[in-house]
Amino acid sequence: MVSDSSQQPLCALEDIPADGSRGFQLGKFESIFAIRKNNQLYLYRNRCPHAGLELNWMPDRFLDRDGKYIICSAHGAMFTIENGECIAGPCAGAYLESVEFRLADGLIYLT
Repeated sequence: MVSDSSQQPLCALEDIPADGSRGFQLGKFESIFAIRKNNQLYLYRNRCPHAGLELNWMPDRFLDRDGKYIICSAHGAMFTIENGECIAGPCAGAYLESVEFRLADGLIYLT
């Protein structure tokens, strides 16, 4: 029986650090990450559009030192947090795949 992921929360919003990121393993070959920035929440599939590799170099490390951009640990590509556009690196002009979600009672649900 397949469970409905929209009914089971991914986590509480407060589990994502303010101005930080957190990764989630959804299956053996599927992971996503969330970023909280300026009271906004962004979720993306954890795959670089250049080579399909996971972006983070350590668990929950998706942002540059200043927390301004998402960075690919393999190629150094930089992506905007707000829309996932690659602004520097081998995949310039490409986008990260966003993940749809909803917030309800302080919990994050995938849709």
